[in-house]
Amino acid sequence: MTKTDLSRIRTDDSLPQDEYLPTLAAAFLLDRKAQNLTKHTQRFYRVHLSIFLDWLDTQSVKIIHELTADTLRRFFISLDERGLNAGGVHAYYRAVRAFLRWYEAEFEPEAWRDPLRKVKPPKVDVVPLEPVPLEHVRAMLDTCEKGKFTGERDRAILLFLLDSGVRAGELIALDREDVDTITGNVLIRKSKSRKPRTVFLGRTARRALRAYLKLCEPARALFVNDEGERLKVSGLRQVMRRRAKYADVPVPSLHSFRRAFSLAMVRAKVDLLTIARLLGHSDLSLLDRYIRQTGEDLRGEHERGSPVDGVL
Repeated sequence: MTKTDLSRIRTDDSLPQDEYLPTLAAAFLLDRKAQNLTKHTQRFYRVHLSIFLDWLDTQSVKIIHELTADTLRRFFISLDERGLNAGGVHAYYRAVRAFLRWYEAEFEPEAWRDPLRKVKPPKVDVVPLEPVPLEHVRAMLDTCEKGKFTGERDRAILLFLLDSGVRAGELIALDREDVDTITGNVLIRKSKSRKPRTVFLGRTARRALRAYLKLCEPARALFVNDEGERLKVSGLRQVMRRRAKYADVPVPSLHSFRRAFSLAMVRAKVDLLTIARLLGHSDLSLLDRYIRQTGEDLRGEHERGSPVDGVL
Protein backbone atom coordinates (compact mmCIF):
# COMPACT_ATOMS: atom_id res chain seq x y z
CA MET A 1 0.00 0.00 0.00
CA THR A 2 1.38 3.40 -0.92
CA LYS A 3 1.77 5.95 1.83
CA THR A 4 0.90 9.61 1.77
CA ASP A 5 4.01 11.79 1.75
CA LEU A 6 3.13 14.18 4.55
CA SER A 7 6.07 16.43 3.72
CA ARG A 8 4.55 17.21 0.30
CA ILE A 9 0.92 17.89 1.00
CA ARG A 10 -1.27 18.99 -1.90
CA THR A 11 -3.77 21.25 -0.24
CA ASP A 12 -7.41 21.26 -1.26
CA ASP A 13 -8.41 24.93 -1.32
CA SER A 14 -12.07 23.98 -1.20
CA LEU A 15 -11.62 22.58 2.32
CA PRO A 16 -10.84 24.49 5.55
CA GLN A 17 -7.13 24.02 6.16
CA ASP A 18 -7.53 23.94 9.95
CA GLU A 19 -9.70 20.82 9.48
CA TYR A 20 -8.02 19.21 6.45
CA LEU A 21 -6.53 15.97 7.74
CA PRO A 22 -3.28 15.85 5.69
CA THR A 23 -2.49 19.47 6.67
CA LEU A 24 -3.16 18.71 10.32
CA ALA A 25 -1.03 15.56 10.19
CA ALA A 26 1.88 17.54 8.73
CA ALA A 27 1.52 20.10 11.52
CA PHE A 28 1.44 17.31 14.09
CA LEU A 29 4.67 15.83 12.75
CA LEU A 30 6.27 19.28 12.83
CA ASP A 31 5.31 19.51 16.50
CA ARG A 32 6.90 16.10 17.20
CA LYS A 33 10.08 17.27 15.49
CA ALA A 34 10.08 20.54 17.43
CA GLN A 35 9.92 18.51 20.63
CA ASN A 36 13.19 16.88 19.56
CA LEU A 37 11.76 13.38 19.75
CA THR A 38 14.04 10.64 18.52
CA LYS A 39 14.14 9.96 14.78
CA HIS A 40 12.72 6.52 15.47
CA THR A 41 9.69 8.02 17.25
CA GLN A 42 9.16 10.61 14.51
CA ARG A 43 9.26 7.87 11.90
CA PHE A 44 6.76 5.83 13.91
CA TYR A 45 4.20 8.65 13.73
CA ARG A 46 4.96 9.48 10.11
CA VAL A 47 4.56 5.91 8.83
CA HIS A 48 1.45 5.05 10.83
CA LEU A 49 -0.36 8.31 10.11
CA SER A 50 0.46 8.06 6.40
CA ILE A 51 -1.25 4.68 6.16
CA PHE A 52 -4.15 5.96 8.27
CA LEU A 53 -4.68 8.92 5.92
CA ASP A 54 -4.47 6.71 2.85
CA TRP A 55 -7.25 4.52 4.23
CA LEU A 56 -9.39 7.55 5.13
CA ASP A 57 -8.97 8.80 1.58
CA THR A 58 -10.49 5.55 0.29
CA GLN A 59 -13.46 6.29 2.56
CA SER A 60 -13.73 9.89 1.27
CA VAL A 61 -12.93 11.24 4.75
CA LYS A 62 -10.86 14.38 4.31
CA ILE A 63 -11.60 16.67 7.28
CA ILE A 64 -11.27 15.89 10.94
CA HIS A 65 -14.92 16.63 11.73
CA GLU A 66 -15.88 13.72 9.46
CA LEU A 67 -14.10 11.27 11.73
CA THR A 68 -16.43 9.11 13.79
CA ALA A 69 -15.96 6.30 16.25
CA ASP A 70 -17.43 3.91 13.68
CA THR A 71 -14.92 5.09 11.06
CA LEU A 72 -12.04 4.46 13.42
CA ARG A 73 -13.32 1.02 14.36
CA ARG A 74 -13.56 0.08 10.68
CA PHE A 75 -9.97 1.26 10.15
CA PHE A 76 -8.66 -0.96 12.95
CA ILE A 77 -10.73 -3.89 11.64
CA SER A 78 -9.22 -3.34 8.18
CA LEU A 79 -5.74 -3.68 9.67
CA ASP A 80 -6.70 -6.94 11.32
CA GLU A 81 -8.15 -8.22 8.04
CA ARG A 82 -4.86 -7.41 6.32
CA GLY A 83 -3.15 -9.83 8.72
CA LEU A 84 -1.67 -7.36 11.19
CA ASN A 85 -1.35 -8.84 14.67
CA ALA A 86 -2.89 -7.24 17.76
CA GLY A 87 0.37 -5.53 18.69
CA GLY A 88 0.60 -3.95 15.26
CA VAL A 89 -2.99 -2.73 15.38
CA HIS A 90 -2.35 -1.29 18.83
CA ALA A 91 0.58 0.69 17.41
CA TYR A 92 -1.82 2.38 14.96
CA TYR A 93 -4.23 3.04 17.82
CA ARG A 94 -1.47 4.83 19.77
CA ALA A 95 -0.42 6.92 16.77
CA VAL A 96 -3.99 8.00 16.01
CA ARG A 97 -4.60 8.72 19.69
CA ALA A 98 -1.56 10.98 19.93
CA PHE A 99 -2.59 12.82 16.75
CA LEU A 100 -6.18 13.46 17.87
CA ARG A 101 -5.15 14.51 21.37
CA TRP A 102 -2.65 16.94 19.85
CA TYR A 103 -5.38 18.40 17.64
CA GLU A 104 -7.70 18.87 20.60
CA ALA A 105 -5.01 20.60 22.68
CA GLU A 106 -3.65 22.68 19.80
CA PHE A 107 -6.92 24.03 18.36
CA GLU A 108 -9.37 23.64 21.28
CA PRO A 109 -12.18 23.11 18.76
CA GLU A 110 -15.71 23.93 19.87
CA ALA A 111 -18.45 21.33 19.46
CA TRP A 112 -15.88 18.61 18.72
CA ARG A 113 -15.10 15.59 20.83
CA ASP A 114 -12.38 13.11 20.16
CA PRO A 115 -14.18 10.10 18.59
CA LEU A 116 -11.39 7.76 19.68
CA ARG A 117 -12.50 8.16 23.29
CA LYS A 118 -15.43 5.88 22.39
CA VAL A 119 -13.17 3.25 20.82
CA LYS A 120 -11.52 0.75 23.11
CA PRO A 121 -7.95 -0.18 22.21
CA PRO A 122 -7.38 -3.68 20.81
CA LYS A 123 -6.51 -6.26 23.42
CA VAL A 124 -2.91 -7.39 23.23
CA ASP A 125 -1.70 -10.59 24.82
CA VAL A 126 0.99 -9.83 27.38
CA VAL A 127 3.90 -12.12 26.59
CA PRO A 128 6.64 -12.30 29.23
CA LEU A 129 10.00 -11.22 27.87
CA GLU A 130 12.43 -14.08 28.32
CA PRO A 131 15.79 -13.26 29.94
CA VAL A 132 19.02 -14.77 28.71
CA PRO A 133 19.65 -17.93 30.79
CA LEU A 134 22.60 -17.31 33.12
CA GLU A 135 24.01 -20.76 32.36
CA HIS A 136 24.21 -19.73 28.70
CA VAL A 137 26.05 -16.56 29.67
CA ARG A 138 28.54 -18.61 31.70
CA ALA A 139 29.12 -20.89 28.73
CA MET A 140 29.66 -17.90 26.43
CA LEU A 141 32.08 -16.31 28.91
CA ASP A 142 34.12 -19.54 28.99
CA THR A 143 34.78 -19.11 25.25
CA CYS A 144 36.34 -15.64 25.68
CA GLU A 145 40.09 -16.02 25.25
CA LYS A 146 42.08 -14.31 28.00
CA GLY A 147 44.84 -11.98 26.86
CA LYS A 148 43.36 -11.54 23.38
CA PHE A 149 41.62 -8.36 22.26
CA THR A 150 38.38 -9.93 21.04
CA GLY A 151 38.21 -12.31 23.99
CA GLU A 152 38.69 -9.63 26.64
CA ARG A 153 36.40 -7.20 24.83
CA ASP A 154 33.63 -9.75 24.38
CA ARG A 155 33.88 -10.80 28.02
CA ALA A 156 33.62 -7.16 29.09
CA ILE A 157 30.59 -6.61 26.84
CA LEU A 158 28.72 -9.67 28.12
CA LEU A 159 29.29 -8.75 31.75
CA PHE A 160 28.63 -5.05 31.15
CA LEU A 161 25.22 -5.73 29.57
CA LEU A 162 24.20 -8.19 32.26
CA ASP A 163 25.44 -6.19 35.26
CA SER A 164 24.19 -2.74 34.24
CA GLY A 165 20.91 -3.42 32.41
CA VAL A 166 21.75 -0.86 29.72
CA ARG A 167 20.26 -0.95 26.25
CA ALA A 168 22.45 -1.94 23.32
CA GLY A 169 22.28 1.59 21.89
CA GLU A 170 23.33 3.06 25.23
CA LEU A 171 26.29 0.69 25.44
CA ILE A 172 27.76 1.56 22.06
CA ALA A 173 27.24 5.29 22.69
CA LEU A 174 29.46 5.21 25.78
CA ASP A 175 32.76 7.08 25.71
CA ARG A 176 35.77 6.14 27.79
CA GLU A 177 35.25 9.17 30.02
CA ASP A 178 31.73 8.02 30.91
CA VAL A 179 32.96 5.04 32.91
CA ASP A 180 34.87 4.99 36.21
CA THR A 181 36.58 1.60 36.25
CA ILE A 182 37.42 1.99 39.96
CA THR A 183 34.00 2.82 41.40
CA GLY A 184 31.96 1.23 38.62
CA ASN A 185 29.88 4.37 38.04
CA VAL A 186 28.66 4.64 34.45
CA LEU A 187 27.10 7.83 33.08
CA ILE A 188 24.48 7.14 30.40
CA ARG A 189 24.28 10.36 28.37
CA LYS A 190 22.30 9.11 25.38
CA SER A 191 19.25 7.28 26.71
CA LYS A 192 15.95 6.50 25.02
CA SER A 193 14.19 9.06 27.23
CA ARG A 194 16.87 11.71 26.53
CA LYS A 195 17.45 11.92 30.31
CA PRO A 196 20.95 11.09 31.59
CA ARG A 197 21.25 8.55 34.39
CA THR A 198 23.93 6.68 36.29
CA VAL A 199 24.21 2.90 36.34
CA PHE A 200 26.80 0.72 38.04
CA LEU A 201 29.15 -2.18 37.49
CA GLY A 202 30.11 -4.73 40.14
CA ARG A 203 33.61 -5.99 40.93
CA THR A 204 33.65 -8.80 38.34
CA ALA A 205 32.43 -6.59 35.51
CA ARG A 206 34.92 -3.85 36.47
CA ARG A 207 37.80 -6.32 36.40
CA ALA A 208 36.75 -7.54 32.97
CA LEU A 209 36.50 -3.97 31.69
CA ARG A 210 39.96 -3.07 33.01
CA ALA A 211 41.43 -6.21 31.38
CA TYR A 212 39.94 -5.13 28.05
CA LEU A 213 41.16 -1.55 28.41
CA LYS A 214 44.72 -2.74 29.08
CA LEU A 215 44.74 -4.20 25.57
CA CYS A 216 42.92 -1.28 24.00
CA GLU A 217 42.87 2.17 25.55
CA PRO A 218 40.37 3.95 23.25
CA ALA A 219 40.70 7.64 22.57
CA ARG A 220 36.96 8.16 22.82
CA ALA A 221 34.51 5.29 22.24
CA LEU A 222 34.53 2.71 25.04
CA PHE A 223 33.91 -0.36 22.91
CA VAL A 224 35.64 -0.53 19.54
CA ASN A 225 36.20 -3.03 16.75
CA ASP A 226 39.49 -4.45 15.50
CA GLU A 227 40.20 -1.21 13.63
CA GLY A 228 39.65 1.01 16.65
CA GLU A 229 36.30 2.35 15.43
CA ARG A 230 33.23 2.63 17.63
CA LEU A 231 31.36 -0.66 17.76
CA LYS A 232 27.92 -0.64 16.14
CA VAL A 233 24.80 -2.61 17.04
CA SER A 234 25.60 -4.97 14.17
CA GLY A 235 28.98 -5.54 15.80
CA LEU A 236 27.32 -6.37 19.12
CA ARG A 237 25.09 -8.89 17.41
CA GLN A 238 28.16 -10.44 15.82
CA VAL A 239 29.68 -10.79 19.29
CA MET A 240 26.56 -12.66 20.43
CA ARG A 241 26.55 -14.93 17.39
CA ARG A 242 30.24 -15.75 17.74
CA ARG A 243 30.14 -16.53 21.45
CA ALA A 244 26.89 -18.49 21.20
CA LYS A 245 28.34 -20.57 18.37
CA TYR A 246 31.50 -21.34 20.35
CA ALA A 247 29.44 -22.18 23.44
CA ASP A 248 26.89 -24.22 21.48
CA VAL A 249 23.93 -22.29 22.92
CA PRO A 250 21.10 -20.36 21.22
CA VAL A 251 22.02 -16.83 20.16
CA PRO A 252 20.61 -14.45 22.81
CA SER A 253 19.05 -11.15 21.85
CA LEU A 254 20.81 -8.04 23.09
CA HIS A 255 17.71 -7.02 25.01
CA SER A 256 17.52 -10.34 26.85
CA PHE A 257 20.47 -9.22 29.01
CA ARG A 258 18.40 -6.25 30.19
CA ARG A 259 15.59 -8.61 31.10
CA ALA A 260 17.97 -10.89 33.01
CA PHE A 261 19.29 -7.86 34.92
CA SER A 262 15.74 -6.85 35.88
CA LEU A 263 14.75 -10.32 37.03
CA ALA A 264 17.95 -10.76 39.05
CA MET A 265 17.27 -7.45 40.80
CA VAL A 266 13.74 -8.54 41.69
CA ARG A 267 14.98 -11.88 43.03
CA ALA A 268 17.49 -9.98 45.17
CA LYS A 269 14.56 -8.01 46.69
CA VAL A 270 15.61 -4.67 45.18
CA ASP A 271 12.65 -2.29 45.27
CA LEU A 272 10.86 -1.60 42.00
CA LEU A 273 11.48 2.16 42.04
CA THR A 274 15.24 1.57 42.18
CA ILE A 275 15.06 -0.95 39.33
CA ALA A 276 13.01 1.47 37.24
CA ARG A 277 15.55 4.26 37.80
CA LEU A 278 18.46 1.98 36.88
CA LEU A 279 16.67 0.94 33.69
CA GLY A 280 15.76 4.53 32.82
CA HIS A 281 11.99 3.96 33.10
CA SER A 282 9.77 6.74 34.40
CA ASP A 283 6.73 4.49 34.74
CA LEU A 284 6.74 1.45 37.01
CA SER A 285 4.17 -0.25 34.77
CA LEU A 286 6.85 -0.53 32.08
CA LEU A 287 8.64 -3.05 34.28
CA ASP A 288 5.78 -5.52 34.14
CA ARG A 289 6.95 -7.54 31.15
CA TYR A 290 10.56 -7.50 32.36
CA ILE A 291 10.01 -8.91 35.81
CA ARG A 292 7.27 -11.50 35.39
CA GLN A 293 8.23 -14.53 37.38
CA THR A 294 9.59 -17.55 35.55
CA GLY A 295 8.24 -21.05 35.97
CA GLU A 296 11.02 -21.89 38.41
CA ASP A 297 10.21 -18.81 40.51
CA LEU A 298 6.57 -19.86 40.70
CA ARG A 299 7.51 -23.45 41.52
CA GLY A 300 9.74 -22.29 44.37
CA GLU A 301 7.05 -20.03 45.80
CA HIS A 302 4.51 -22.85 45.59
CA GLU A 303 6.82 -25.26 47.40
CA ARG A 304 7.39 -22.65 50.11
CA GLY A 305 3.68 -21.93 50.63
CA SER A 306 1.97 -25.20 49.66
CA PRO A 307 -1.06 -25.63 51.96
CA VAL A 308 -0.99 -29.41 51.48
CA ASP A 309 2.71 -30.05 52.01
CA GLY A 310 3.04 -27.42 54.72
CA VAL A 311 -0.14 -27.97 56.72
CA LEU A 312 -1.69 -31.40 56.16
